[in-house]
Amino acid sequence: MSEHPKADSIARYASGDDLPADVLWAVEAHLEACQTCRLRLADAAPPQVTVLTAAVWAGLEPTATRAGAPAGRRRRFVRWATPSLLPWLAMTAFAVLAALALDGLLSGRSTSSAVLLIAPVVPVLGVVAAWSRGMDPAHELVVSTPRAGLQLVLRRTLAVLAVVLPGLLLGGWATGASPAYWLLPCLAVTSATLALGGVIGVRRAAVVTATSWTVLVIGPAVVVGGEPGVLTPAAAPVWAAVLVGCAAAVFFRSAAYARL
Repeated sequence: MSEHPKADSIARYASGDDLPADVLWAVEAHLEACQTCRLRLADAAPPQVTVLTAAVWAGLEPTATRAGAPAGRRRRFVRWATPSLLPWLAMTAFAVLAALALDGLLSGRSTSSAVLLIAPVVPVLGVVAAWSRGMDPAHELVVSTPRAGLQLVLRRTLAVLAVVLPGLLLGGWATGASPAYWLLPCLAVTSATLALGGVIGVRRAAVVTATSWTVLVIGPAVVVGGEPGVLTPAAAPVWAAVLVGCAAAVFFRSAAYARL
């Protein structure tokens, strides 16, 4: 909504009157980015709403003041991640370090690199943490905003990849596991998680993909040894097709992510 909402729409929104769904979402999306219209909304609010807002803010202001970080910075962080995502990213870093330690203990044996085996599913842990009802205290509030849905899922997925991939690159460099072996499968498994998440929910999809990878790839590699066929350069065209197909599925089913 590029133009400012009409005064009547602002007044009806402030008083809680029923608005057509498209007008309601357009007004909310505009209010998120327009300070002028937020001031208009404050002026149009009924007295009882103004009193309630003032009472709530009086209770929150001391806590907000002690928080220290600028409000704008906190809002930018929430757009890309959740506070609960930080411990999960720390756990992910621990998993990579544990894989490095395991590689050091098994050096010289005919087994696949532990970093290589876990790399494709490491981002899945962060993705499920980034979009999970139980791990985000503000989940109900976030999913009710106009920006909820695919845009927010993709933002938080990119935030996870931006943190996880450099760690995997360093781990792969230390163990000799070239990104040529695991980077494309990593992106493909992540996109498959998002595509399946549009059908059964991101958390369930992450469990399915991580479990399937563990049973079908990690398990046989540990038992039999050697390099899994799915983690060789010859499998790159298949992973590229999976990545493109799942990305297309996510794009064409974008409306499903507003109902997660």
